[in-house]
Amino acid sequence: MAATVARQQGEGRAFWMLGGIYELLVSAEETDGEATVMRMTVAPGTGPPPHTHPGAETVYVLSGTLQYFIGDDKFDGVPGSVFRIPAGVVEHFEATGDTNLQVLVTYTPGGIENFFAEAGEPAQTRELPPPSDTPPDLARIAEIGSRYGMDIQVPG
Repeated sequence: MAATVARQQGEGRAFWMLGGIYELLVSAEETDGEATVMRMTVAPGTGPPPHTHPGAETVYVLSGTLQYFIGDDKFDGVPGSVFRIPAGVVEHFEATGDTNLQVLVTYTPGGIENFFAEAGEPAQTRELPPPSDTPPDLARIAEIGSRYGMDIQVPG
């Protein structure tokens, strides 16, 4: 059953993944499966690899700048920019500029938080994770993503 959600900043679950922090603001369980809402913070020059989702995704830029690659198109994003990506469309973004990018992302239907919980690790703080000495295991992340209906393209 859907629930009223009143959550303050820093409450709820958060995951470190791909050098960023992915904060779960509203879960699928809380929306009766209708949506998942997350805030993502990533460092300049980083972002997810090209991928698809089984549902739609709406991304609103809170702070920072990005280049968004959606299908065959490329867009620049600044605070206040919004992007809606239909299910099954290949997309990815890269944070640009010299400050962290922060976006608010709504997935419909919900449930994608289960992917982040499995592919990432619980965040120890509400800050970007410490830099890693090793590259991310994108093959592992892609395999986990496939169980959630995602197609994550691993660079060859």
